[in-house]
Amino acid sequence: MNGNGFGRLFQFSTYGESHGDAMGVVVSGCPAGVELDEEEIQRELDRRKPGQSMITTSRGEPDEVSIHSGLQDGYTTGTPIGMTIENKDARSGKYEPFVTAPRPSHGDFTYSAKFGTRNWGGGGRSSARETVNWVAAGAVARQVLEQSEYDVQIKAHVNKIGDVEAPEVTFEEMLEHTEENDVRCAHPETAEKMRELTDEYQKAGDSIGGSIYFEARGVPRGLGAPRFESFPSRLGRAMFSIPATTSVEYGLGKEASEWTGHDRNEDWEFGENGDPVPVGNKHGGLQGGITTGQPIYGEATWHAPTSIPKEQTTVDWETGEEKQVQVVGRHDPVLPPRAVPVVEAMLWVTVLDFMLLAGRINPDRLDGRVGEYDTEYHPNSPENE
Repeated sequence: MNGNGFGRLFQFSTYGESHGDAMGVVVSGCPAGVELDEEEIQRELDRRKPGQSMITTSRGEPDEVSIHSGLQDGYTTGTPIGMTIENKDARSGKYEPFVTAPRPSHGDFTYSAKFGTRNWGGGGRSSARETVNWVAAGAVARQVLEQSEYDVQIKAHVNKIGDVEAPEVTFEEMLEHTEENDVRCAHPETAEKMRELTDEYQKAGDSIGGSIYFEARGVPRGLGAPRFESFPSRLGRAMFSIPATTSVEYGLGKEASEWTGHDRNEDWEFGENGDPVPVGNKHGGLQGGITTGQPIYGEATWHAPTSIPKEQTTVDWETGEEKQVQVVGRHDPVLPPRAVPVVEAMLWVTVLDFMLLAGRINPDRLDGRVGEYDTEYHPNSPENE
């Protein structure tokens, strides 16, 4: 099975199934000399973990991370960073009816058709639980960028659930309010309506979709290459990799189809430092596939969770029977609230990867002191103590 890794220089590859012993991620290409705080990684995992509220799955996973390699005295060494998150509350029994009778709109049949077998407990490898690995990798990327000379800031919030949509909010409002409510909407009044709507669908045994607005500030200009290595093409790949994503936009997004070229085009003017800068940012911080230095912003959309307790129809290829089934168990009635930290993680790893590719950050070591060996983060000899 290919397709388990992401990135060019800052890379991570993952393993694990929803109901297996553990999830795991190996981060390669992290520069040496980063003071890696395990508690910060854990905080990001806590934002994604199940059981946070009544509108998330009740699966009781602590999602405690263990780091097994790539560190010396708390600093990264430039070698692969291995992390595991054990599965503590897997209950596969409720998935037995679907071993040969695929759940509607899940990956059950497609996985079986591709490989001739599959890990069926909890959806196995196709489960969104696998994104716990991505969040751990994103937390590493975030610490690299925060300890670099660049002031990159990334934030996302749920801007729509069903037909309830939040008005535009500022980046500062996102930083202040997103984590204050269960749905992770930075507009408190809309957050209450979103919660009420989600409760209605949950009580009816159904689910609902939604979307997330994301923004990255402080990303320098000149990142990305034309065509297949453009910033938007890589960003789209990052977001579409998240389970249940159905669309990804940046800048005006699909609204751009309604604008004339004259209205969408942005004139150039000289900025405070004398450099040309666009007048406005309808382009979402990206022109010609390359970053302009303006904020990168966009939106990603998720369909409604496919695991719902309402009765549905499937067929059992082993018995040849048509069956009426209910997908009972512990499932989220809406996905974006727990997807916010996943979106942010994929933004962190994407931005860092481009920064390393462009040489803005030395791929070998964060301090950029090529050839210097006597550093503050080099281990001391026990014999000299």
